Amino acid sequence: MLKVLALILAFSGIPTQAAAEEEVDVELVLAVDMSGSMDMEEARVQRSGYLDALRHPDFVNAVKGGYLGRIAIGYFEWAGLVNEDSVIAWQVIDDAEDAEAFAARLQARPVGTRRGTSISSAILFGTSLIDSNAFSGVRRILDISGDGPNNTGPPVGPARVAALSRGIVINGLAIMIRPSGTVGSLDRYYGDCVIGGPGSFVLAVHEAEDFAVAIRQKLILEVSGRAPALHLRLAASEPATDCGEILRPTFLEPVSPELNR
Repeated sequence: MLKVLALILAFSGIPTQAAAEEEVDVELVLAVDMSGSMDMEEARVQRSGYLDALRHPDFVNAVKGGYLGRIAIGYFEWAGLVNEDSVIAWQVIDDAEDAEAFAARLQARPVGTRRGTSISSAILFGTSLIDSNAFSGVRRILDISGDGPNNTGPPVGPARVAALSRGIVINGLAIMIRPSGTVGSLDRYYGDCVIGGPGSFVLAVHEAEDFAVAIRQKLILEVSGRAPALHLRLAASEPATDCGEILRPTFLEPVSPELNR
């Protein structure tokens, strides 16, 4: 009888109650830079860093230590545009098995790079992913890695403001192994022009061998909600960096054949 009633309501145009959003401690999106300035060695090291962090017991323990003991996590890669084929759909993590399942999905993805660096496109896409999901988190975080300033697509400032206005915190990982096209320090650029929201921070990576530890540290801070250490650069209240765009022509074609395997 209940099934029949549900079908009648569905075809009659009478609205039914929307499914309740699932409560989690954190809604976390990992937005990972795969721009052409990242050579394949860096791209692989970065991927390995995310895999190691997701599988590490400290990450799982941070998840379990939350009020509800579960988070919702999603992932995508970006360059001049967002690579929508790279999106790993939202998954709830509340134990090591869930974390391993998410890591396995990421590990199965090909590693490849594309041209351009559009932080603004990554912010806009990540904001949409968070706004449209089926979860309700006390904290909503967009975690952006990058090795250069915004140089194509929309200006980064309005995209950042739009995300912050929706209660989304933006954190950053400034990849400074071989940073591209940056006037001044890349972590300063991220601190002044990209990150924002309560407790936001940017963590710098200067050596390839530091990737895994840096990514794990960043994820643990984001999941646990702990305040970052003083050596991390926090969001600037009054930016000193010129956040104007260093624009280049828009590049759409992939530069790595591995991307389309």
